[in-house]
Amino acid sequence: MKILIELPTWLGDAVMATPAIENLANFFKDVKITLIGSDVAVEALTNHPKVTKTYVLDKSYINLYKTIKSFGEFDMFLSFRGSFRSKFIKLCISSKRKYQFDKNFFIKGHQVEKYNNFVNDSLSINVIASKLILHTEKKNKDGKNKLLGINPGASYGSAKRWYPKEFADVASDLSSQYDIVIFGGSGEKDIAADIEKYLIENGVDNYQNLAAKTTIKELISQIANLDLFITGDSGPMHLAAAFQIPTVAIFGPTNDKETSQWKNKKSIIIKKNLECQPCLKRTCPLKHHNCMKQVEGSDVLLAVSDLIKP
Repeated sequence: MKILIELPTWLGDAVMATPAIENLANFFKDVKITLIGSDVAVEALTNHPKVTKTYVLDKSYINLYKTIKSFGEFDMFLSFRGSFRSKFIKLCISSKRKYQFDKNFFIKGHQVEKYNNFVNDSLSINVIASKLILHTEKKNKDGKNKLLGINPGASYGSAKRWYPKEFADVASDLSSQYDIVIFGGSGEKDIAADIEKYLIENGVDNYQNLAAKTTIKELISQIANLDLFITGDSGPMHLAAAFQIPTVAIFGPTNDKETSQWKNKKSIIIKKNLECQPCLKRTCPLKHHNCMKQVEGSDVLLAVSDLIKP
């Protein structure tokens, strides 16, 4: 059974699709999966034991068409995306069975459930979504101390981001118990640098700044080894959920009922429940950003104490 899967574009969405992919892989006995999608999504899921090939697709429609036509025949094609580009891919793919996720049809529930229901409907089955699964080896820690990861960024937009000084102050308060690791993508180097500056001002030196310095596989390995994670609603937050890392997740404009950590028993969500939440906007439409401004360091430290208490 040869199956072609187009992954969601964003890292977090790709991780939230893993229960659906496990559902699919478990349904067929002899299955060979080819993954296509963004570089971050493909790299995150490339180690799945049923994955035999991966492709990061070119943005040019001409090159995209040539690549697709070189694939040959598949028994099934499933796309977790609903864009025009994905519809073009679906049209060009050679397969008797083709299915495409439609966000206007799968409306209710957590995003994990939406993706899993899409696979259920495609296969005419009814399997409950499992935990998030990333197939990677957990490496031994280099140091002896406990590790606190802080992730200030969020690729979707600035509205999802808490503030560098707040992250730094919380990390400083915890620095006697944890070594600190700052995470971030290429677009979050400035935020990470600000946190580093505040840590230095607070006299903290047991930290490392890994913003824009890791591949996705390295990021997964680093997060898998954490003892505590403080983050906004982001891709790395879902990586932490896959490894059941104790996590404090700060939510502002997004809907925690749809994108919170899936089945992580060691997760606490911080949000202020304002009338304007969730607005689902990239930047604050009301210009005050109170959903993040009103979150205080004491809120996060209280959540941490609840997480780590015996």
